Order: sequence, then structure tokens, then C-alpha cells
Amino acid sequence: MNVLKKEQKIIDTSASRVKAELVFKNASYLNVFTNSFVKADVAICCGTIVGVGEYSGETEIDCTGKTLVPGFVDSHIHLESSIITPQNFAKAVAPHGTTAVVTDPHEITNVMGYDGFDYMLEATENLPIDVYFTVPSCVPATQFDENGAKITVNEVQKYIMNPRVLGLAEMMNFPAVCNGDAAVLQMIEAAQLSGKVVDGHAPQLNGKQLNAYIAAGVNSDHECTELCEAYEKLSLGQYIMIRQGTAGKNLEALLPLLKGETYTRCLFATDDKHPGELAINGHIDYIIRKAILSGVRPEIAYKVASFNACEYFGLKHRGAIAPGYRADFVLLDDINSVKISAVYKNGAKLKFPLDIACENVNPKLKDKALNTMHVNKITPSSLKTKKPLEKVIGLIGGEIITNDEGEASKIDIKQDVLKACVVERHKNTGHIGVCYVKGYGLKSGAVATSVAHDSHNIIAIGASDSDISAAVNSIIEMGGGMVVVNDGEVLESLQLNIAGLMTEQSLESVVENMNALKEAASLLGVGDNIDPFMTLSFISLPVIPSLKLTSLGVVDVNKFQLLD
Repeated sequence: MNVLKKEQKIIDTSASRVKAELVFKNASYLNVFTNSFVKADVAICCGTIVGVGEYSGETEIDCTGKTLVPGFVDSHIHLESSIITPQNFAKAVAPHGTTAVVTDPHEITNVMGYDGFDYMLEATENLPIDVYFTVPSCVPATQFDENGAKITVNEVQKYIMNPRVLGLAEMMNFPAVCNGDAAVLQMIEAAQLSGKVVDGHAPQLNGKQLNAYIAAGVNSDHECTELCEAYEKLSLGQYIMIRQGTAGKNLEALLPLLKGETYTRCLFATDDKHPGELAINGHIDYIIRKAILSGVRPEIAYKVASFNACEYFGLKHRGAIAPGYRADFVLLDDINSVKISAVYKNGAKLKFPLDIACENVNPKLKDKALNTMHVNKITPSSLKTKKPLEKVIGLIGGEIITNDEGEASKIDIKQDVLKACVVERHKNTGHIGVCYVKGYGLKSGAVATSVAHDSHNIIAIGASDSDISAAVNSIIEMGGGMVVVNDGEVLESLQLNIAGLMTEQSLESVVENMNALKEAASLLGVGDNIDPFMTLSFISLPVIPSLKLTSLGVVDVNKFQLLD
């Protein structure tokens, strides 16, 4: 059917000159324009909502007692951080009502460059959920990182016009923006000239520096941990992505934004979501449920989870139940508990478990993704500190920000002072950053992973140099992964051989494996308020205050400098 005939059929159906293909009878549906639940028939034709009111259809579904809401949208996620393939991610989230995500592939891009972006574009084609992208803006995140590639304005210009690309990804290098750095401003300009958004990432930025950041053209932020910070950014024109993921859990602090008129500038996001939480809690449906239980009006919670994201990203005719909008919606048995009866994509009911065809990824890209570990094994002597006293990074349970806990000269288990290292693994430079960490809780052994934001070198933390080196070497042998070691013996491990970030194992298998890893870490003393791997992954991200560790050493994020 050509476009004109399709439009004519839609119009004829809307006007009731012909029957609709599918009608949801007696439905209560969310009207995102009036912020109310309305009872009416909802008619579908050619994958499009063609009318609400009184309709008859070739197929009719009685929705008495049920509610239709627009499909849920994750406004900011890194699919790689789910550590499962995009296919398995889609299988995991679609039953929870997610019909679209906006992913920033800067994890794999930091490892593989634009080959990583191409890999993710190809791996997400023809999935039962829509996967949109933003172009990574900070690869590497800062000059204090050693990663596998560099993205410049040339790559931004190459990808920004792709219809699946909605904007420039989180601009983490906010000091460069505020100082008028030409390279980052050119990236922002490329997005603006294409008519697309620029996502932000500026934790604790305020005052005139924040004004400068926003004036440069940054439209949103997902790093707010306190209400006052979010309100200041929102009042200056930014959209606030309220994040409730595995490492960053900010919904509770930002709930007041959803209880007033400020909700119109809010979106929901997970940022990073580990498979265990996906399996247990769900995805965006979990955030909606938690918001409603905390007193947010259901119509607002569902609107923030759908329409607001589509409006922000310029996704026309998405995120509402109204004539001309795509028929992506969720049928609910109960709006307060987000009890899902069915999920519809383009007007067709999704059948679970989903049957998804094999990924159509170029073999050369697949081969590159499976061979990204370029580093020699280390020894305990490799982990000597450069100075008699080295910085101590203080962890905060449930947060990815850290504290400055002074200095230490050695591991002190009684004082919960452990050693951490970051081993460069992309170009075999031999660089290893070493410092101490407080608040992790480990009493013996070591934990390591190749998921180390954002450069994704190997990061390890442990109670002895011998176990730390054993853990690092195990990651090298696997070609990437996660491991728990004690007395030189591998207790549990998970191979992540796709760019050192992902595995082809099913969600269920990964959850079982991750539970065993976390249990092993817990038995060695890791605190209950610490996710042993997600927390470890963020110790190496030098754009989140206040101290972080890279392969070049400790970074003072507030001063934005590498400490000697």
C-alpha cells in the first residue's frame, strides 16, 4: 500500500466510512493533553490510532475495567550497561511496557570507536521495541582517560542526520563547554543545525557556570541528586531526566518536581540498569509504580513516562493515544500497581516470550567486538603506589558520587581501606592507576570488571595485591568480564566477551550468574548498601565528583585535574 492510499484508508476509518481493523471497546484511556482518564473506544488502522469515541471494528476487544496508556520510553540509557545483547534487552523490557528507548552507545564507542556505534545500530535493527540513539559527545570523557578511540565533530556530523539519531549524547565535559572549548562547541553546533537536542551531564554545576553551560545549548540533565539542583536547572530551561537505575537512584529526592507544574519538564530514565534489577523490578514500569506509591498522580506518572520524552526528542506522533499517533500502548489491569495485561506495538499485540531473529551484524564488526582486550598480564609488583601516601576515595551507598577521605599508606582492612587499580587495556600502554578506597567493605580477596565507565579499562579492588592481580589477569583471560577472587582462586566469574561489556547469554542465565557473583562478593564482606560491580564501575568515571581513578591516576573532578 502506497503512502497516499494508506492515508486515505486512515481517514476513511477515522470518519467511520469503513470499519477499523481493531477497536478497543469501552476502554479507559489516558488523555495526555487533558491529563485525565477518559472512557471511549480506541480505533486502530495501519498501525496508527485513527480515532477515539464510538467505533466498530473487524476485531473488537472489550476493555471494560482496563486502561490504555501510551507505551513507556526510557529517555536515557546505555544498553551496554545491561550487559546483555540488545536482543535480550528487548526481550526483557517489552513485557514491562517499554516500547522505545533512547540509548547513548558511548560505552562500546569508547572501546571500539565508530565501529562500536555501527555495531549497536545494526544489532538494534528490527527489534520489537524502537531503539533510538544519541551520538556520543565525550569519547574519551576527559583528557584524564585512556580509551580505545576518539570521537570528533566529524563523527558527530556523520551520524547526526541518521533518522534513528535524536541528538548529541550527554555532554559530560562541562568544564570544556563552560570555557568555550572549540571542539565541544562544534559538536553542539552540529546537533543544533540538524534541529536535534543536546543532552547534558553536569552533576552539582550551578550559578554562572550552569548559566554558561545552558547558554551553550545543552537541553537536559540526568545527574541531579538533590531537589535544589534539579529545580535550578529546570528553572533555567533544562529538562530533568529523573534517573532511577541500578547505581543512581534519584526519584525519591526529585519527587516534588512531579507533584507540581514542573512535571511538564521531567522525563524518566534509568541510565544504567543491571539485569538483576530488570528481572526483579522491571524497567520504566517500576519507576511509574514507585512514583504513584509516593503520591504522584497516575496520569502525571504515565505522561512523564511517555509523552514528555517524545515531546523532548521531537518524536512526532508518538507518546499519546489520539488520532494520528502511532499505536504503541500498554493495556493495564490496574493503573496504580502498573499491572500489565498486554503490550501493543504498531497496533499488534506482542506475544511473550518474544521470538527475535538473529542479529544482523556485519561479521567484521562482530569479530572486532569479540577481540578488544589488548593488554599484558600484571603481577602484584605492578600495583605499587607512586607515593608514600595515596588518596583515599570514599564511597557513598546508593550513589555514584564519592568523597575525599584523605590519604593512606597501605591497605587497612580494619579501617575498611582497600586498594584499587585501573589497568589500561586498549593499547597495551602499561599504565596502571592505583589508589585506596573506603566504604566498599571487602575483608579479603578482590573484585574486578572490564565494565569501568567510561573508558572501560579493567578496574579492580581488593584486600591484597596478589588477589587484585589475580582478578585482573582473570579478566584478561576471559577477554572481558566480571570476577570475584579469594586467595588466588576464582570464586565466580562472568565472561563479557562482546567489547568487554556484553554477553550473549540470556537474561535468566546472566541474572543467575550475577547473583552468584554478588553473593561471593558479599561473603567476602562487601556492604549491603553497595552494588559490588556497578559501584566499582563508576569509581573510574572522572566526570562525577569528587575523586575518581583512571589508568593515569586519581582525578579531582571538582578541580578537574589529575593529582600528582
